[in-house]
Amino acid sequence: MGRGKIEIKKIENLNIRQVTFSKRRNGLLKKARELSILCDAEVGVIIFSTTGKLYQWSSTSMEDTLLRYNRGKVVEQHPSDEQKAEQNSQSIDVSALKEEYLKLRAAYMRLNGKELEGLSFKEVQQLERQLNEGILSVKEHKEQILLEQLKRCRLQEQKAILENQSLRKQVEELQQKASSNSLDFSPLQTKTPPNTSKLDFHFDHHYHHHSDTSLHLDLGILIISFKIP
Repeated sequence: MGRGKIEIKKIENLNIRQVTFSKRRNGLLKKARELSILCDAEVGVIIFSTTGKLYQWSSTSMEDTLLRYNRGKVVEQHPSDEQKAEQNSQSIDVSALKEEYLKLRAAYMRLNGKELEGLSFKEVQQLERQLNEGILSVKEHKEQILLEQLKRCRLQEQKAILENQSLRKQVEELQQKASSNSLDFSPLQTKTPPNTSKLDFHFDHHYHHHSDTSLHLDLGILIISFKIP
């Protein structure tokens, strides 16, 4: 179980008070040392017990820390003229920036059609002119983007056409090569000469009756025919 909360009030028992003071003092000095190391800070701690005993710790030296503290305190109480001028300048800059921010915010809201109350007719006309100019500028930019996209599409189309033509040419070359190879490996075929030689031989003689004997040579084949009336 965790420790319960300790009520922060004066410890009446003297012995318990001294023990608590010793523990808490050591813890405080330890925390001051850790803060100085971790954050590279100049830290000084001064503690007086109820009996008037002094306990102190400083990351540099207590004298330097006290001198620095006193100088800073004097500067805060009595700032120089330069510091006063710088503070005034900073205050003016902050006011100017705040005013400029409010103007820009009002202009932005009006361009969005809001917070138009209090505008005169002339101011409304000026706002309308600004809006029209803005719309024209947006349209011109839009048209420019569309033209660039159209140009890119045409370039891609031309590239696709060239690639298609190249592929078609390659296919035709492959088809021609395939046809040539088919002719080279086909079997020889016998062709019929354009003019057929035909030899006719006729033998006429009388054997009992008149007879015609014809000898024909057609397409390399010998044909013998007899005609008897």
